[in-house]
Amino acid sequence: MSVVHQLLPGWLLDHLSFINKINYQLYQHPKPCCNKNESASSVHLDCLQKDSASSFGASATLIAPDSITKPENEDSRNCELPPKKYVFRSELFNVTKPYITPAVHNKCQQSNEKEDLLNGVKKEISSSIIGKKRKRCVVFNQGELDAMEYHTKIRELILDGSLKLIQEGLKSGFLYPLFENQDKCNEPITLPLDTCNLSGLCEMAKHLPSMNEMELQTLQLREDDMTVTEQDLFSRVVENNSNFTKMITLMGQKYLLPPKCSFLLSDISCIQPLLNCRKTFDVIVIDPPWQNKSVKRSNRYSYLSPLQIKQIPIPKLAAPNCLVVTWVTNRQKHLRFIKEELYPSWSVEIIAEWHWVKITSSGEFVFPLDSPHKKPYEGLILGRIGEQTTLPLRNTDTKVLPIPDHKLIVSVPCILHSHKPPLAEVLKDYIKPGGKCLEMFARNLQPGWTSWGNEVLKFQHVDYFVALKSGC
Repeated sequence: MSVVHQLLPGWLLDHLSFINKINYQLYQHPKPCCNKNESASSVHLDCLQKDSASSFGASATLIAPDSITKPENEDSRNCELPPKKYVFRSELFNVTKPYITPAVHNKCQQSNEKEDLLNGVKKEISSSIIGKKRKRCVVFNQGELDAMEYHTKIRELILDGSLKLIQEGLKSGFLYPLFENQDKCNEPITLPLDTCNLSGLCEMAKHLPSMNEMELQTLQLREDDMTVTEQDLFSRVVENNSNFTKMITLMGQKYLLPPKCSFLLSDISCIQPLLNCRKTFDVIVIDPPWQNKSVKRSNRYSYLSPLQIKQIPIPKLAAPNCLVVTWVTNRQKHLRFIKEELYPSWSVEIIAEWHWVKITSSGEFVFPLDSPHKKPYEGLILGRIGEQTTLPLRNTDTKVLPIPDHKLIVSVPCILHSHKPPLAEVLKDYIKPGGKCLEMFARNLQPGWTSWGNEVLKFQHVDYFVALKSGC
């Protein structure tokens, strides 16, 4: 389970454990024990013929390990290979120290700044220019003042609630004091090269005729499926309904598909295949690519305008009383937009506001709590379609619990950009059993969930995983 501790303030989560509880077992093809009988009929899945009709070149390859059937001849010379198990790279959660460690002498400065913040003025540190010091005063804009006011309201909630969960984590040994890991060798972490630009492929896929001219059914990867074309990937929802992991090769890059998952790889302009499934969902988690100054200056990440986010067809995807959860940055402009414009336009009634608090493995905030620039928390706005009532469960007298306000999700974050903690186990008490779940703007897959986004396979890249030796 990803929930390590659950207390009144909220939950302490183990994101890495959640990923590794997924059955990432890849069953390998039987290996010929003798080379004499190797026939030309054997297929090398990575060397499929190029599809001339595809604008991408080579077709995508699906390695369907569970499609292997034992030969009828018991005397066949194929040797069964043990399944290969994958686990997520633990070093990607190796956050032992805060990202910013405030110096001791800054404490006095911070206390003085708090008084200045009330007047909307911040005194910057004196800067030395050609041997002379000059002091500058910068007046905060309205957005910054709103953020400070908001932080003042939730500060004690964040501090007190996090402390209780962190103390519990230290007692159980899940978190450990810094001196215990100071001697650990923190070697530089090599991240996989982004050689397969998924969002760029989605942009190219818009020119495929099947994207806009044909209504295709869901592509179910069955036991006897061996390949799937790239054109299929970009034009329809793909489902792995088996109990085993499958590996797909897209533009030469390998991605792991967990059991019982489904996904659509597309951007917002090609979301129609998701609607064509005619499914509605009981939970919709949304992580919009919010616009901000750093994103606008960088070409690495795309973003959506508020108008584009409002156009997401949530009313068509949501089942009655659907729980809608939206991740939001600490920018008050975005928070007001969700509460005052976005949710009302989707007929979603706000019922709770939670926070994700990011800590190190020793229980420190990854950023100083009162930092004027970066905060160690992000928000989640929870609401329901229609009436805010408890839901009767099928054939039982039990009811879904009402969603509490001001809860905290505390966890050690992944060092990968925007790899949010899983909400499946946190939300399970607030949805009906067997409820259908959808994650929008997803960057990874989960068993039992439908995931959509133009980077939906990003963190499923095999280079983020390690193959365990047989017997581990």
